[in-house]
Amino acid sequence: MTADSLSALSDTLFSITVALYSLAVVAFCAQLAFGRRPARAPELVGAGAPAALPDEAATENRQGRRWGLIAMGLTILGACTQAGVLVFRGLATDRLPWGNMYEFATATVLVAVVAFILFAVKAPALRHLGLFVLAPVVLALVLIGLFLYAEAGPLVAALRSYWLAIHVTTAITGFGIFFVSGIASVMYLVRSRYEARVADGEAPGTGIVARLPAAAALDRVAHRTAVFGFPIWTFAVIAGAIWAEAAWGRFWGWDPKETWAFIAWVVYAAYLHAPTTAGWRGRGAAWVNVVGLAVMIFNLLFVNMVSTGLHSYAGVG
Repeated sequence: MTADSLSALSDTLFSITVALYSLAVVAFCAQLAFGRRPARAPELVGAGAPAALPDEAATENRQGRRWGLIAMGLTILGACTQAGVLVFRGLATDRLPWGNMYEFATATVLVAVVAFILFAVKAPALRHLGLFVLAPVVLALVLIGLFLYAEAGPLVAALRSYWLAIHVTTAITGFGIFFVSGIASVMYLVRSRYEARVADGEAPGTGIVARLPAAAALDRVAHRTAVFGFPIWTFAVIAGAIWAEAAWGRFWGWDPKETWAFIAWVVYAAYLHAPTTAGWRGRGAAWVNVVGLAVMIFNLLFVNMVSTGLHSYAGVG
């Protein structure tokens, strides 16, 4: 196949990926709407704090499991076609397929989807997060296709280094993992408020929030993914500094991209430290994690597309 045909195949797979993820969102909605009964109200423990809810997978009926399997199948198939987007883009350009914002953002979204799939396979009850992960994924891919798309082409001279494979790959991986962690913290904030109201005597609801996994489970997902992603992001920042010294003759120059990458590192370090700090456990720590996700998105979009700096030529990590 020629480079043009490989590039065209990559673009076609991108559209197929959006369609598959969109169908997965519909299936996840059906799973929540028709297949899951809200868990019973938590019992009070100690000073009125709600106990961890029982295994909520047991409250799902056969129809819910069927919709969940369909949704997961579509998600896994979509992840395969999305990987094909990058593989065929790389074959068309004969380079690593994250040399511009379109490729970088597409790869980041793929890492987030794969991270969710791994958690959902390990803990089926967490499949109910699928709607809240896949809906932003679909939105992100649509925006990527509309505003970040770039024709397949060679790398700019400054990116022709083996550090591209090291620094940018780890930045993509860290960002994708933090994306799932941030979504889990947002859902934790919503669910924990609901559980607190139920613990105060309010009748359990029947809406989407009542059908989410328990707040404790969501908090564990958020924390574990952040724990996994933090050393990867740390390595990405260090690798970027080493590459900067090789390319520009200095390890650090407070370029906007460098600055916000460091700010993100500080925020996530604070989040991981928060559970050991009085007053910052639970919801306080979750808010720090949400701020971390906001900083990462700001670093990707505003810093790359609006501000000017040494990283502006590439639009990548």
